[in-house]
Amino acid sequence: ANLLTLLLYGALGGLFFFLPMDLIRVHGYSATAAGAAGLPFILMLSLLSRWAGGLIDRFGPKVPLVVGPLAAGVGFALFALPGTSGRYWGTFFPAMVVLGLGMAISVAPLTTTVMNAVDMRHAGIASGVNNAVSRAAGLLAVALMSLLVLHAFNAEMDRRLAAMNVAPDVAAAFDGERVKLAAAEAPPGARPSDGTTIQRAISLAFVTGFRQMVLVAAGLALASALIAAAMITAPA
Repeated sequence: ANLLTLLLYGALGGLFFFLPMDLIRVHGYSATAAGAAGLPFILMLSLLSRWAGGLIDRFGPKVPLVVGPLAAGVGFALFALPGTSGRYWGTFFPAMVVLGLGMAISVAPLTTTVMNAVDMRHAGIASGVNNAVSRAAGLLAVALMSLLVLHAFNAEMDRRLAAMNVAPDVAAAFDGERVKLAAAEAPPGARPSDGTTIQRAISLAFVTGFRQMVLVAAGLALASALIAAAMITAPA
């Protein structure tokens, strides 16, 4: 159960670290709108948590801990569909709903499975360990996925800058902006026409990295479902 937690919460931590950057810098959302974009996810967790808690009584722990991460994996993959434009309801809303459904199915049964895996006298320790694993998963995922996104961003920017025939001094000046990812700005020395094109390239390059990241997150969710299918056998 802790390994499942590590993978699933790692995927979730990576997504919600980079998603605000995508919403604000690429899609032009305000900070308030970017925060509100996550409300469907929160509502799904809140409204379905009690129902999901009953799934373990009806089906045992394995079924919800396989189905939930699989649904979450679909939700993660849906975040790879939006480009640099489009209305919220047709881009991020479906992904939020499906991800929220998957996590709602997973969270309560996962907590119950962890608690039932130890004697009652050790329940507090088990809960604390599982909570620590979920926190560590988010931190580890952010560190590793940052490398993935930065690598993809740099590769795509190199390709686009070369295709634009940007002056070498402008390309060199942009190197200091790369670590900012979607928040990068065109170098001051760029011609106005080049500056606009570079800003467009920055958005597209970040979307490339973001898509790779959410597909990795979907893979982590799938792996957690496979772990549940293979390792969780005890009744609740």
